[in-house]
Amino acid sequence: MQAGRPTGPLVQGYEVIIGFETHTQLTTQSKIFSRASTAFGAEPNTQASAVDFALPGALPVMNKGAVQRAIEFGLAVGAHIAESSVFARKNYFYPDLPKGYQISQFEIPVVQGGTVEFFLPSTGSGQALEKKTVRLVRAHLEEDAGKSLHEDFIGMSGIDLNRAGTPLLEIVTEPDMRSSLEAVAYAKELHKIVTWIGICDGNMQEGSFRCDANVSVRKPGAELGTRREIKNLNSFKFMQQAIDYEVRWQIEQLEDGHAIQQATVLFDPDTGETRSMRTKEDAADYRYFPDPDLPPLVISREWVEKTRSEMKELPRAMAARFRSQYGLSDYDANQLTSSWGIAKDYEDAAKLSKEPKLAANWYINAVLPALSASDALPEVSVAKLMSDDAPAKIAALISRISDNTISNKAAKQVFELLWSRNATFAEPVTQVDALIEQLGLKQMSDTGELEKIIDDVLAANVKNVEEVKAGNAKAMNALVGQAMKATKGKANPTQVNELLKKKLG
Repeated sequence: MQAGRPTGPLVQGYEVIIGFETHTQLTTQSKIFSRASTAFGAEPNTQASAVDFALPGALPVMNKGAVQRAIEFGLAVGAHIAESSVFARKNYFYPDLPKGYQISQFEIPVVQGGTVEFFLPSTGSGQALEKKTVRLVRAHLEEDAGKSLHEDFIGMSGIDLNRAGTPLLEIVTEPDMRSSLEAVAYAKELHKIVTWIGICDGNMQEGSFRCDANVSVRKPGAELGTRREIKNLNSFKFMQQAIDYEVRWQIEQLEDGHAIQQATVLFDPDTGETRSMRTKEDAADYRYFPDPDLPPLVISREWVEKTRSEMKELPRAMAARFRSQYGLSDYDANQLTSSWGIAKDYEDAAKLSKEPKLAANWYINAVLPALSASDALPEVSVAKLMSDDAPAKIAALISRISDNTISNKAAKQVFELLWSRNATFAEPVTQVDALIEQLGLKQMSDTGELEKIIDDVLAANVKNVEEVKAGNAKAMNALVGQAMKATKGKANPTQVNELLKKKLG
């Protein structure tokens, strides 16, 4: 057992051990060793240069933008940025690998160590969170391979080299995760980090963020078991399903007396099962050796420190600041830093409204569900979906709740119309006050009128009045409901309660 790593929940008496290798496609406009475009969706083989095709005499040239993004990631996870790192040739045969090797990093990667921290809900404790830390071994730069095409050909396959040479940062963890739930939480946090700092667009459907999960099981205290690698998990939902199935399969094999063979497997979402693709190679099988066409990658301390000074505030630092500056809970701060766009918009609304906790409630209970329902990418800000002044509109909405202009129920109506950009009006409604006025949602401000309505309610509900005086709390609620109905929901419920209590002694 690794020192300092806690035992996780047992499955049929076995401990689950999970490590991750994640390929993040970097957001450069050109490839890592050529000037060919990295744009997605082009016709096959229209974005591959002589270097990508591995034509004789073509030589790789390092893309400085890819190195810059590797430095940014290393700083984001508290890793060591190597002053000098080395590119190697990783030798293996595959039809979409034209050179017969992949340029990667092996013995000396550019990013060394680091951690990813995240929170998991504590068992049976509602919104209480348990902090987890996954240690990183390394993050190294490498080129992507091409893609084999099978569907459009009969009895043969085609090769598309548009992806060949696309810059990747492969992020490798220690085997620190102990359940599929923990593994998915780690993957989501890593996804948040790389999209937050802008080094990857995070589009899993297009292959920009691909996870390989190394899964093994063992009896508590035993040596690490034989791992099987689940390749190319491009959905958090499928990731959890694949790991859970693989764990059950390995335990069944061991219980039946079979040995686990190291292998690469694929997950089939239609059957919910993993199936073996090939036996898994070890590092020695790839015959790594330094690439003679690329000199060592040298990164100065000045470059690293300049990058550090220009980076935006990181999510876990911002969450800590939200807790101390705005008095938010761990849960709320974690939710509000789910993406840079959300965090920025929330803080703008909190400052404008001067109601940070109320703003947090609205973003968590209204804005985030609306974003989720719209299938927006996590890094999309509210402003992009609701117009550029979205935080100002939400702040205005919060202010109108605070000054008792409208009720929470009415505010939800306003938000829904703002969100959907309601088109029933002759002109677009851009101001919260205008929308409140047009919809007639203002709460009653005439105390005399409200007192008269309450007097009428009391006169019409003598039985409830007697029950309230006898100590029946439900009868009081009934009177409040009748008063709200009589005012068509425009009365302030708190004011109604206070007036009823006053009149009933």
